[in-house]
Amino acid sequence: MPTPCRAACKNEAGICSGCHRTMEELAEWRQMDEDKRASKMEQLTGTLSTHCCPNCGESAFCDISAGKDTCWCFELEKRDASSLDKTAGCLCRKCLAALPVE
Repeated sequence: MPTPCRAACKNEAGICSGCHRTMEELAEWRQMDEDKRASKMEQLTGTLSTHCCPNCGESAFCDISAGKDTCWCFELEKRDASSLDKTAGCLCRKCLAALPVE
């Protein structure tokens, strides 16, 4: 079974520091069908994206921008984004994980 795991796991307030999956995504990985795992891996690598991260310019994926009612980032502990431009858009997983927890 393909996996984005890099064996550098550490729970950084709801997101893995190695592969940048949420704790829910990690827990559900084995139950996901191949298509859902492939889609998630494309999101994690930036192959599938909805926009560019306003912080680093890398590809990023927002579930709401992709048409869902909620986003993967809602599962995370709240981050202190007070230093960011709120109109710039969603951060990528790496940049969001780097923000301090509120």
